Amino acid sequence: MMSWHPQYRSSKFRHVYGKPASKEKCYDCVPITCSVHDNHFCAVNPHFIAVVTECAGGGAFLVIPIHQTGKLDPHYPRVCGHRGNVLDIKWSPFDDFVIASCSEDATVKIWDIPKHLLTRNITSARKELLGHARRVGLIEWHPTASNIIFSTGYDYKIMIWNLDTKAPVIQNPVKTISCHRDVILSMSFNTDGSLLATACRDRKIRLVDPRSGAILQEASCKNHRVNKVLFLGNMKKLLSTGTSRWNNRQIALWEQGDLSVPLVEEDLDGSSGLLFPFYDSDTHMLYVVSKGDGNIRYYEISPEKPYLNYLMEYRSHLPQKGIGIMPKRGLDVSACEIFRFYKLIPGKSLIEPVSMIVPRRSESYQEDIYPMTAGAQPALTAQEWLNGINKGPVLVSLRPGSEILNSLTQFPEKEPSPLSTESNRYQGRTERMAMKEIQKQSGIQEKRGQKKVEERSQGDRQMQLSNGFDLFECPPPKTENELLQMFYRQQEEIRRLREQVNQRDVQVKQLELEIKNIRMDSGRY
Repeated sequence: MMSWHPQYRSSKFRHVYGKPASKEKCYDCVPITCSVHDNHFCAVNPHFIAVVTECAGGGAFLVIPIHQTGKLDPHYPRVCGHRGNVLDIKWSPFDDFVIASCSEDATVKIWDIPKHLLTRNITSARKELLGHARRVGLIEWHPTASNIIFSTGYDYKIMIWNLDTKAPVIQNPVKTISCHRDVILSMSFNTDGSLLATACRDRKIRLVDPRSGAILQEASCKNHRVNKVLFLGNMKKLLSTGTSRWNNRQIALWEQGDLSVPLVEEDLDGSSGLLFPFYDSDTHMLYVVSKGDGNIRYYEISPEKPYLNYLMEYRSHLPQKGIGIMPKRGLDVSACEIFRFYKLIPGKSLIEPVSMIVPRRSESYQEDIYPMTAGAQPALTAQEWLNGINKGPVLVSLRPGSEILNSLTQFPEKEPSPLSTESNRYQGRTERMAMKEIQKQSGIQEKRGQKKVEERSQGDRQMQLSNGFDLFECPPPKTENELLQMFYRQQEEIRRLREQVNQRDVQVKQLELEIKNIRMDSGRY
């Protein structure tokens, strides 16, 4: 007799849901570009959100501080040094104040963004890359080597640039890859940047060695017209989005070592908008964002069949034209946020953040959904990579209080904005309170030491334990973060001691009443 066993998959991401930001936390009155080019038009890092905008007489984009939500000033400064429409923008993965842009004017430009609020238009770039004969449609930074950027244009060439030079204008790339016969629609690196996958308008997916320019694999599937291609981290797989023979929107999964036939082909719907794929190698989750509607589908990728495991779909009535994603180091781990999108909604001149949340009851740091992740430190110099060295990304922990993850220090004190004055005042007041509290505690310790220097034994050490914090063994705080943590621990200890004192007062009153009752009873007899 055969028994039926349902195929249950245990997954910690089964119940992930999308949470749109409230109206106050959106970016309103943003003049989003009307370009029909198939790109994201948005780039995000923990400090800024950059978005391609409409601009008369040339190309421009906005760089807005990430915390400056609400309505945007119509005269807000722009980055406007291109002579043609801006087609793509990408933040440097290792410097949160450097952004690259490419344009219809056939140039790529590298911009330094000031660490304070923008007060005027930026028109002069730090570097200008001249090499393409026609408009440049895509740029990608190398994932592990500093100062290496790839660009591709309508001249069908991929150019590799080394920015590690003092020259403001670079006319010769370090390498030009000329193996394509049509416009390149998408580029994606594997984890250590040793392989480059491309999707071309000739419907072919190519796996290229970026240093030699040699084609390692080539896929041409008649049933799948590819638009975007994406490496799935270290899973040795590629994912492509496109359309089927019947013009249905489709996703396909490929084995990296054999691109002859896709492992999986899945039709999604009959809409015509482009599909943007995003992969999170930490959680093995794939997000497929639809251009032209408001939906975000998400899947979990497994190394064995059925490979693609559909989880859920975030639905919205607000259609997105472009999309930006926040790096992992910019997420809110206290809210169990594992991914964050920034939807460009041109119909409402709105940028709406959407957070992907894992529902958890505990408010403590969830180690299982936040493994070590790529930080803001390059693993290689540009020259090391060009010399043939491969290294994976430098990993960091997202646990609060661990190593600082921002690529640079916080905004300097010069040229503060009116928006940040109040927060600075509050921060200074908190620091002064923390210093006073620690000095007070140090004074108590000194008095105790003067009274009982010779009796500093194990028993005395037990008295010094403050909420599990040994003041003798722990070194003094070296950073502002450690100082504030000590202050909060001492505040907690004071609260606990107050509760103990209140309980003792209640016990004393109860004992007094009992003694009074006993006296009254003995007086009767």
